[in-house]
Amino acid sequence: MLFIKLALLGNLFLFSSLIFSIIQLFLPFLRTNKDYLFLKVFKHSTSLTFLFSFLSFFILVISFLISDFSIKLVYEHSHTLKPLIYKLTGTWGNHEGSLLLWITILHFFGFLISLSKKIPDNFKFKILSIHGFLSITFLSLSIFTSNPFETLSNVPLEGRGLNPILQDLGLAIHPPLLYMGYVGLSVSYLFAFAALINKKIEDNWANLVRPWIIMSWVFLTVGISLGSFWAYYELGWGGWWYWDPVENVAIMPWLIATALIHSIIVTEYRQLLFSWSILLSILGFSLSLLGTFIVRSGVLTSVHSFASDPKRGLFILLILSVFTIIPLIIFGFRSKSFSKSSSINILSKEGFLILNNLLLCITTVVILVGTLYPLFLEFLSNVQITVGPPFFIISLKYILLVMMLLMGIGPILLWGNNKFSKIFEKLKVSIITTFVFFIVFLILYKSIPIEAILGYTLAFWIIITSFSSLYFKIKTSKVISKINFLQFLPITIAHIGIAIFAFGVISDSYFSKEKIIRLNIDDHVIIDKNKIIFEKARQEFGQNFISLVAYLKLIDKNNNIKYILKPEKRFYPVENQTTSEVSIYRSFSGDIYTVLSDVDSSNGFIFRIYEKPFVSFIWIGAIFMTLGGIISLFFKIFNKVK
Repeated sequence: MLFIKLALLGNLFLFSSLIFSIIQLFLPFLRTNKDYLFLKVFKHSTSLTFLFSFLSFFILVISFLISDFSIKLVYEHSHTLKPLIYKLTGTWGNHEGSLLLWITILHFFGFLISLSKKIPDNFKFKILSIHGFLSITFLSLSIFTSNPFETLSNVPLEGRGLNPILQDLGLAIHPPLLYMGYVGLSVSYLFAFAALINKKIEDNWANLVRPWIIMSWVFLTVGISLGSFWAYYELGWGGWWYWDPVENVAIMPWLIATALIHSIIVTEYRQLLFSWSILLSILGFSLSLLGTFIVRSGVLTSVHSFASDPKRGLFILLILSVFTIIPLIIFGFRSKSFSKSSSINILSKEGFLILNNLLLCITTVVILVGTLYPLFLEFLSNVQITVGPPFFIISLKYILLVMMLLMGIGPILLWGNNKFSKIFEKLKVSIITTFVFFIVFLILYKSIPIEAILGYTLAFWIIITSFSSLYFKIKTSKVISKINFLQFLPITIAHIGIAIFAFGVISDSYFSKEKIIRLNIDDHVIIDKNKIIFEKARQEFGQNFISLVAYLKLIDKNNNIKYILKPEKRFYPVENQTTSEVSIYRSFSGDIYTVLSDVDSSNGFIFRIYEKPFVSFIWIGAIFMTLGGIISLFFKIFNKVK
């Protein structure tokens, strides 16, 4: 009886949230002269929209934690024997639950906007009215096609469990953080849409929206990085990025958000690129909606995809179309009213930021075409093709190299005009040092592909020019203080993070080694300067799985045991599925990555063993990028940096 009441309560909260979203949409049109009363009612409607969606999600979480199998969603994605953390993960490890999480985060951001005292009231009304419209569409999708509280007439005693590869701590963190980034882009979208409806842009528009963009970028960076790290240690294929369509639809909003951060800086400091910043704001959130459509429509099969119901897919496609086409049409008619006629010198900070924007947008278009073309081809001709890593690598590598080159120059430039002689004076030490690095590297490693050498060189170039830029900016500041230092520190840290990330990607892409080998007990294999001895294999029991664990001793050149590797095969009886659990020896210089591929007691065990040089630099770089974003956001929010 309690379970049935929980489902009813969850639905009641969902419908209540929908009602207050409708009020939020239409209330600005019913505004009277009694501003105080209007503001009070409007603020409460936004707060209640968030409160009821949060309570609905909370009810769903409780239903999973107590194994309420009267709710169909809990029955299909949980089990009493699952560890508590994976019961929690199961809440959003499916279409309906993840959609409700998305809606709750959307309402949370609306609630924060309603609390802001910096946004002018008239502008805030338009923002929250559009937010109400967006909220209504997603709540309707949840209630009428993807209801998480659908009940079963005959309550089963046990559930079906959760996909074993989703039973991981990383999956308890990755989706919520990624959704914070996805949905966070709705704020800049709302600011842009409201400005278009307003037919004018607020004087401090860029200053108001910039912290929201940085916050979204930080969450996207963390979410994508955690997802790639999870793929690396959980899926057992030895990689961290495969250009899977779902990976692509995650990286595209990040690229546009990166372009938007640079564009909004020009808008804020130089009062230029208003139209471009508005367009990027629309496109960033539209790409988030596109990702929602691809993941939840059933147009692809992936570990990330949650739904295969055409009705849901059409509903999401309708949402994508409405919230992309309408603002773009308005933008087409009104963009000129936001444009200022002004010549921009290419040898200026704003000139290089525009070049950066163009390259990021070109990169996004290439990924978009490579992702959608197979889907369109299959839809039109029923022909299935795969656009894999070679297409993206060949298409993007030189664009990214040019971007890295410009990244080292842009931060050292001043706003307005710059003389070439002064630019060279600031960069000459960096140019000479980088050139020497390139020549030495070219001589020592003749067999390495030239693009790898260029990548390493440009990563070094970014690091040295970042420090050089920080030095010159502090030196030329009128007041040398901690604030001046902290003003430029976030950019330096983020750019260094990109360089570290690039170093890790290049090392992993060009210098990884793989061995597939059959071993019996006491056999060994040589990996670089290390020996791996197959010591034993034994059966072990986990809380909800049975595992066959292989014990491998990693021996260094001095015959000392460095590490015991324990790759395993896990069998989950409830789900009737088998997974491979990798074992990794991590070090600064690289990873030894082992996978137990196949087991045959008579012929031996088949292992896949990878040597992954400097692969950890990928995630160290992501940490630096995130840290730069967090520092920038902190000082932007608290007005420490103008």
